[in-house]
Amino acid sequence: MSPELKPRAGLEAAVDFAREGDAFVICKLDRLGRSLRDLIEIVNRLKINGVSFVCITQNIDTRTPNGKLFFHIFGALAESERELIRERTKAGLTAARARGRKSGRKPAMT
Repeated sequence: MSPELKPRAGLEAAVDFAREGDAFVICKLDRLGRSLRDLIEIVNRLKINGVSFVCITQNIDTRTPNGKLFFHIFGALAESERELIRERTKAGLTAARARGRKSGRKPAMT
């Protein structure tokens, strides 16, 4: 995990709890890792411990060769989507500042 990212205690506990023969099941790839590298690291940690990885929404199961391929493809797409959202958000905030808009709550007291 990158040093600038906050550690996620719940995720770490879940990965550490998983035992050989278990399946680590998630709903969406973008909820598991913050980047493709992060996703691959987590799935590799699971694989080393004999734990399979299953993603329900994208129908990925790393116990199969096709599942491994889809994992990498969807992981790259999820990372790309997150970057696009981040870029659009920054552009929107910059444009709002240029129009004189201030972000955040209005002061409750003067």
